[in-house]
Amino acid sequence: MTAPAGAGKALVARPDAPAAPASGFGAFVARARAAGDLVVQPRMGMADPLRMRDGLLATRDADAVTVGTITLDSYTRTGDFAAARRALAEGVGLNGYPIAAHSADTTRAVLRGVAGARFPVQVRHGSATPEHIVRALLALGLDATEGGPVSYCLPYSRTSLREAVASWQRSCELLLSAAKFGAEPHLETFGGCLMGQLCPPSLLVAVSVLEALFFRQHGLRSLSLSYAQQADPRQDEEALAVLGRLAGELLPDTDHHLVLYAYMGVFPRSPGGARLLLADAARLAVRAGAARLIVKTTAEAHRIPTVGENVRALETAAAAAADERAVRGQAAGAGGQVQDTGIEAEARALIGAVLELDADIGRALVRAFAAGYLDIPYCLHPDNAGRARTSLAPDGRLLWSSVGSMPIAGLADAGPRPPILGSAGLISALSQVQRTYDARAEARPLVAAGPAADPEAPRRSVLPGTPVAPGTAVPPGTPVPPPTPVPPRTTPTPRRELGRTPS
Repeated sequence: MTAPAGAGKALVARPDAPAAPASGFGAFVARARAAGDLVVQPRMGMADPLRMRDGLLATRDADAVTVGTITLDSYTRTGDFAAARRALAEGVGLNGYPIAAHSADTTRAVLRGVAGARFPVQVRHGSATPEHIVRALLALGLDATEGGPVSYCLPYSRTSLREAVASWQRSCELLLSAAKFGAEPHLETFGGCLMGQLCPPSLLVAVSVLEALFFRQHGLRSLSLSYAQQADPRQDEEALAVLGRLAGELLPDTDHHLVLYAYMGVFPRSPGGARLLLADAARLAVRAGAARLIVKTTAEAHRIPTVGENVRALETAAAAAADERAVRGQAAGAGGQVQDTGIEAEARALIGAVLELDADIGRALVRAFAAGYLDIPYCLHPDNAGRARTSLAPDGRLLWSSVGSMPIAGLADAGPRPPILGSAGLISALSQVQRTYDARAEARPLVAAGPAADPEAPRRSVLPGTPVAPGTAVPPGTPVPPPTPVPPRTTPTPRRELGRTPS
């Protein structure tokens, strides 16, 4: 099947003036960016309310400009509230915070005195049909979340794309209800993180933009567009530059920013390798103009990280970002010259092909996947054509081995396409970043780590208003070895001084 006529033509932007909300998640990030700081954010969610509160407090008090995260558990993500409640009653471990299983009063106590304009909190979930989650977060006074009808459907569920699109439309309408109370709800696309790795940048950029356009079509004006760090920083810089240009062109009437995810594939096994990879992600964010970074920790290859490991990751990323900005000065984030390898041409062709299918972007997305105009490599969802394949070049660049029916043939670098990976080649490609960074860490000279206070020590051990018997001992957190020292921060603005908006 061929692409519709004009699929690769220039995209037309709306002429509306950009929005500038005074408060909310997006406004906080905008103020931090204006102050010259990269906002860093953990992936953090604990089932126990006391631990969840301690995690938010530790994130807030880190030596970095931070926003909070409440990541939900898998039962809540799929709407199985009964299973989440059973797990809580039986003391079974959960992999996140069960926002619908805990009472609203309990979660309000978790947030009281922590979440606010100076420390906004985002709910992260992974649900293809998130209305129940949006209702729960709105009931708590929260108004920032993330995901998308494509990015949280095809890789993570068996829900039909048509059903996911309808659910996300209703979720956008629910989020808009927060505006009645003076809030500016914020929604982040997950489209730039499809499959985590081995998805060429043009498709990540296109889906991120298309999901943002879907959100805007349904009334949201505070948005962020995601992109996941891949294996080649030059390709990533080009992709982020393209994403920023397209967002500015197609979303001119929104308050929006770019959010970079530290590498989402197989992470280095050594602490040194993990820190090097995270620091490179922070430096990439500064160079390419991303305003926010989702971090990963030294524990990613082994287990769920502790609060202390998350705090150290936040501070490592903030220090690396400040160092990069100090070295580059005014050039940081200015969108300098990057090599054009065809990412923008491919992304424009993909976006144009989808938008020409239907004026309703949700319907257009469903039709695009049905026609194969969008095709996610290695994604097994029944609504995905499954004909696209990729390869990883020796220098880390992601290349198309097969584009299936996508309207991008001949738009990227000239020359024959690399062969489609077999099972051994695929496994090798998936672990290339891990091997590279562990080798880099092993080659570095050992640096003695100085003493450090245990960041696991809880700042508060009970929820506000909870009585505690006199003399009750508070158990300390599990201590972990301090990290290799990172360059000191060079920006003098501490997190709590950003902006003048009251909490």
